Amino acid sequence: MDFDFSDDQEMLRDSVRKWVAKGYDAERRKRIVQAGGCSREAWREMADLGLTGLFVPEAQGGMGFGPTDAMVVMEELGRGLVLEPYAQGALIAGGVLSACAPQPAIDGWLGKIAAGDALIVLAHQERGARYRLARVETSAKAAGSAWTLNGAKSLVPAGDLADAFIVPARVSGAVDDPAGVALFLVERRAAGVKTRGYGTADGARAAELALADAPATLLVPAGGGLAALEHAVDIGIAALCAEAVGAMDQLVAVTVEYMNTRKQFGVAIASFQALRHRIADVKMQLELARSMSYFATLKMNEPAAARRRALAQAKYQLGVSMRFVGQQCIQLHGGIGVTDEYIAGHYFKRLTVMELSFGDTLHQLGEVSDRMQDTAGVFA
Repeated sequence: MDFDFSDDQEMLRDSVRKWVAKGYDAERRKRIVQAGGCSREAWREMADLGLTGLFVPEAQGGMGFGPTDAMVVMEELGRGLVLEPYAQGALIAGGVLSACAPQPAIDGWLGKIAAGDALIVLAHQERGARYRLARVETSAKAAGSAWTLNGAKSLVPAGDLADAFIVPARVSGAVDDPAGVALFLVERRAAGVKTRGYGTADGARAAELALADAPATLLVPAGGGLAALEHAVDIGIAALCAEAVGAMDQLVAVTVEYMNTRKQFGVAIASFQALRHRIADVKMQLELARSMSYFATLKMNEPAAARRRALAQAKYQLGVSMRFVGQQCIQLHGGIGVTDEYIAGHYFKRLTVMELSFGDTLHQLGEVSDRMQDTAGVFA
């Protein structure tokens, strides 16, 4: 199997890397954190690069690219610790709307997503759900051809700044009934929609979303809503895996540079055999994570059962690797690693948040177990 990237993908990687290096340095990131954790100006710059239209079909003004191109972009954004919810606003929104939405929603929103004029994020997490996608308490009520939603969602990325939300809601059945879940689009400025924004541990931004008879547009009816939600979450997991690889890659580079310059007993600490062994273990975990990120991306177009199992396997391994790489690199830095002025601690915080996103490591281990009844081993 050929794992080389195409010339176009390398050009895409180079353009994103240059923008991150020149347009999203540590000082600008610090200003964005202080201003709230999300910048629409930076979002506009990504749109100018064509990134917001990555998953939008060409007919709607996008680029019509695929999962591998998204992986290339996410690695570079992870390397630069970009705070804006790119995976949510471009990949999940573009992928879900282009694949599942009715034509009026496609005509009304996809062009705006591609142009960077609209930020649409997934609002699916509920208190008490414990990462279970089928457990949806938010209710949907039909009145003719119109719908209204009642309920609450938590940890919505940049929720108080987004233009609209993709919201799973229950049309019928008990709270855990997968057949009763439908997918809706809700505009943030609609009546009955309230948001409360706050900063997250990694410097980004999230919000609590409250819906009280909020008008909504039906995207996917009950019976197919859960499958569409699972697809959206799998897009998010694949993107997160690639972002984590970029973040870990850069954190390891920062750590190695520090070890080569930090001296103790008159010599660089990189010459100490025990520390060399530790950084070797770190690099092994990084390469395990990279291979599983590739695996997740390559499985994105598989049938749902194979895709869901592969994404759970990948997220489990990435969770293990993120925890190990983050902790070891901080330990190799010593006290400076956790100071706000030094970048290593910010990578550690981002990796910690990513480990908890879209199902933490323990949850994904359970998912892997449930989906591998006929075989054994995480990598089988």
